[in-house]
Amino acid sequence: MNRRVIPFVLLILTAALAAQTPKPVTVPITLDHNRTIIDVYLPLPDGQTKRVRAWVDNGNPEMSITQGLAAKLGLVPSSEQATGSDKNQKAVLPPASLQIGGMTIWFADVKEAKTLARDTVAPGCSAEITIPSTVLRNYDVLFDFPNRQFTIGPPRTIPFKGTHTKVLLNDQTGLMQVPSKVAGQDLNLALDVGASVSLISADQLAQWQKSNPSWPTMTGGVAAANMWGGDEETHWQVTRIPSLQFGAATLTNIAIAAFPANEMKWFQNRAGVPTLGLIGANALVADRVGIDYANNTIYLERVNATSAPDMDVVGLVLRPEPDGRYTILGAADYEGKPSVPEVKAGDVLLGVDGAPATGATMGQVWSLLGGSPGQTRTLTLEREGKRLSVDATVRRFLPASQPPAKSPRKNPHQRN
Repeated sequence: MNRRVIPFVLLILTAALAAQTPKPVTVPITLDHNRTIIDVYLPLPDGQTKRVRAWVDNGNPEMSITQGLAAKLGLVPSSEQATGSDKNQKAVLPPASLQIGGMTIWFADVKEAKTLARDTVAPGCSAEITIPSTVLRNYDVLFDFPNRQFTIGPPRTIPFKGTHTKVLLNDQTGLMQVPSKVAGQDLNLALDVGASVSLISADQLAQWQKSNPSWPTMTGGVAAANMWGGDEETHWQVTRIPSLQFGAATLTNIAIAAFPANEMKWFQNRAGVPTLGLIGANALVADRVGIDYANNTIYLERVNATSAPDMDVVGLVLRPEPDGRYTILGAADYEGKPSVPEVKAGDVLLGVDGAPATGATMGQVWSLLGGSPGQTRTLTLEREGKRLSVDATVRRFLPASQPPAKSPRKNPHQRN
């Protein structure tokens, strides 16, 4: 071959290979109770596709799917018994793939999916399937919370920006721990944007509260700390930490709830390395969060200088029921008194200011209960079969301290 022709041939081959490499795709996010919900498309046995809502959860290695969706997809039972203690969960072989924005995402590393006997993967959530860390770890992913977008692509295809940090990555599960520092103490904290609130070992949080009495503290899981509506959330300790080091980035005014002892043990067992908790999406809603799994690196790019108030709400603790209703478990205290003294445990929240709560997601209900401190929200309740109305005041729980004078994000780096 003529030497002068060789460069042109190589150029053509390079262009052909580049054209065959899938490019990243970006899709809109519904940020619901700080959970990343997106539209995905799944193949049906007749060759058609079905659009469903999916929860992108980098903090959970297990795939969950509703029994109804599993039946429509024709998924067959697995030979293995589903892990976990819920007797209603059954194991099925996972779907082979799904599509996000036209890109095929493969599930080769998922051994089983847990089916759930309800319409969504969790009460108060709109998703019918989860996309777990065992799937995400094969890709580049970017959670752009300020712009409500999610990007996924093959390894080394997303041009990440921001402060970067090497993490401890479990190659089997895709779970990650980030070297951190809180109150002068070195520790590992997971990055879990699937969690609506950040969580720390209850014992550790109690020690920090004792050593730092100026940190705002409350009892009761409200707003993002009302994660699932467990009975224990009525007495959860929630603290606002003024500043903590998360890898190379500094996070400020982070609301962190206490990990219950039994849940903490389960969390530590699956982490694979010593850890004391996790940083959830509530701490990162002003950021673009990039995960470069191939290089064990995360990127945090602060987009908004300040975050919207996250604890300006009516102080209810709610439990989303499988039938779409919301049971009131209690009310958080405010300045030593019940923040909504007129409600009783066991009341059902039917609506807020005329908008229905029944059938809404957790994020939608908490949007109705939010507002500016001092505003009034009219709650429609059901108590012992009767309806009544209660006026409740929006309170500012866990007031934040003033932001530091200098930007906490210095010397941002970009992957070329």
